Amino acid sequence: MIPFLDLKKINEPYETAFQEKLKTVLDNGWYILANEVKEFETNFAKYCGTKYCIGTGNGFDALVLIFKAYIQLGKLQKGDEIIVPANTYIASILAILQADLIPVLVEPRLETYNINPSLISEKITSKTKAILVVHLYGQLAEMDAINRIAAASDLLVIEDAAQSHGAILEVERQKSKVESPNTQNIIRRTQAYSFYPGKNLGTLGDAGAVITNDPELAKVIQSLRNYGSETKYYNDHIGINSRLDELQAAFLNVKLPYLDTENEKRRTIAKRYLSEIKNEKITLPFWDLSNNHVFHLFVIRTKNRLELLEFLYQNGIQTVIHYPVPPHNQKALSLWNHLSFPITQKIHDEVLSLPISPVLTMDEVSFIVGILNKY
Repeated sequence: MIPFLDLKKINEPYETAFQEKLKTVLDNGWYILANEVKEFETNFAKYCGTKYCIGTGNGFDALVLIFKAYIQLGKLQKGDEIIVPANTYIASILAILQADLIPVLVEPRLETYNINPSLISEKITSKTKAILVVHLYGQLAEMDAINRIAAASDLLVIEDAAQSHGAILEVERQKSKVESPNTQNIIRRTQAYSFYPGKNLGTLGDAGAVITNDPELAKVIQSLRNYGSETKYYNDHIGINSRLDELQAAFLNVKLPYLDTENEKRRTIAKRYLSEIKNEKITLPFWDLSNNHVFHLFVIRTKNRLELLEFLYQNGIQTVIHYPVPPHNQKALSLWNHLSFPITQKIHDEVLSLPISPVLTMDEVSFIVGILNKY
């Protein structure tokens, strides 16, 4: 059976380095917000081309902390509306709700699965204060258009980059790892990352981070993640406990230098899928062959998804559905159950994710392609 994602095999090359890091952390005797966290925050900020990185307990908390920090700074207030793609993973929406803000769902483009900029403006009201952009499946959203819309309406732009580690727009390749259309918007840029084990840059547990060039925002988030405290036992804000774990940061420091190489392996596999899968029953994802996609997931669509899933499984290929139920149909979001999002519904009814990872072999790719073409 070709597994959908073999995390053991992905992490095997780092095992010796992980063991060495474990010993370093143990010997240091300082296990919370110590040297490895500081080193990773420095390294990841440099990698992303930003001034600040604040490590958090997970990617969800990274988003919540951004919203809560903007509330502390007076740039948001409880009850404000936040535009968000309707087809995102529910965590993006839950983060908005966790901060006592109101999500406003907007349909994606069917081709890219990312939020459709042309539909954003019609959802903007006097209560709209921010756009939460989600770079779904590893492909960057249309940031130029989104930033123009945000600037025209004086909206904050927050990015959920939990699936897009290392993705860049070609025009900004020499400037930054963060897809910024100009210097002014670089200053405004704020992104939340997850380092959940299955991510392109994944550790061995939960972990997350916020990157930004805004010094005020960085300072407040740094405080909020640690009970609202900058100085021990002195609390300036009503914060939470969401600190990047020292050992997980150590593992991330080992893996970060190899992220670009591993992303390139994913793109190589994606190119083969796109050029070699020839089946009219299968819709392949859109990609312009630039570095704006890191293929956290390779997502196809088909009318008879469960039939194809079972066909692949019977032929030794494991696949996963990302995601079977759209957020507005979830029981947890019952207030939105009456809403209609036909494009989102179509996506959630038809998508199926194929195996793609840095350890998937070319022989395995050939086998998967062959089976798909027989379907």
